[in-house]
Amino acid sequence: MSNENMGSMETLVVATLGATAGRRTMAMLAIDPLLLAERGETVSRAAFAMALNVALFHDLLGRVPSGAAYVADTVARGGTILFDHGALRSIRFAEGATGALPGGEDAFTRIFLPLGYEMAAIYPLDRLKMTGRAYRHIDLPEAIPQFFLSELHVDRFDAEFGAAAHRIFDSSRDPLDDCARAVLARYAAREAVQIGEAIAALPVILSAFDRQHKPPAFDDYQLLLSRSNEAAWIATEGNGFNHATDRVPDVATLADRLKAEDRPMKERLEISASGRVRQTAFRADSVERLFADGELRRVPGSFYEFISRDVDPETGRLDLAFDTGNATGIFAMTSALAGASR
Repeated sequence: MSNENMGSMETLVVATLGATAGRRTMAMLAIDPLLLAERGETVSRAAFAMALNVALFHDLLGRVPSGAAYVADTVARGGTILFDHGALRSIRFAEGATGALPGGEDAFTRIFLPLGYEMAAIYPLDRLKMTGRAYRHIDLPEAIPQFFLSELHVDRFDAEFGAAAHRIFDSSRDPLDDCARAVLARYAAREAVQIGEAIAALPVILSAFDRQHKPPAFDDYQLLLSRSNEAAWIATEGNGFNHATDRVPDVATLADRLKAEDRPMKERLEISASGRVRQTAFRADSVERLFADGELRRVPGSFYEFISRDVDPETGRLDLAFDTGNATGIFAMTSALAGASR
């Protein structure tokens, strides 16, 4: 396909991922025709947000072989993936920033809000000493993936944990450059963003969804792990996508089929208090990560999730909410009770 025939979103994706990977990833996903149809010299916030999500989905599949195998099987069966939401984790100290990064969710609200997202709900995850927040796109809430952004509250742990957390996360850098900040500022001001500016900014903004701190000391990792699987996960994986989620018509039937295929499934479904939101997931794939002592060790990586959503009878619209109990259960997919192994 020539550049003249490409829509704005495809242009961004191809410029970021390359023609082959970009078009292959887009073909995996059920993308709203309105987003595909946009053309012109400028790029809307919705098209930019969707291009970012396509690139994040591609990155997640590259790190999660179980998810990549499921997606390949789905495509081979003639299906596509309806990308419901992605999840990421952050660190919140009682005061100040996280190294050079803004503290906790602030590192990402500076991206989400200019791109047209708004906070839809807060989900206290008290058992995990975390808070989750859902960010939903204003323009196309059912078509553009949501973000489930959680932050871990270091001050809810003991002083020894806090000291280890500072030793790990104080080395965080801020990946956003002046170009990316300028594009986000223009979107925030509802000003036009030229296609060339958007192409330059997207890879930089994409790089924010990664680990920004130096490899942790193994002793510090183990200390965090002894109190919080989630903190230990952030120590090795940083702000990378924790999981990406496929919205499917009947997650229970799908889960039964995947278990029968001996896929690495969660044992039981998570069902929201309303009964309208049902979730399950693959267990996290393990990955090799470098520690400060120069040793590579295997730790839990990211995973792939499935969700079914029913219509809310009060609104007549799809129930896009999350559920504290569901989220807490899904978070267990990255548990590492046995610690890292070589």
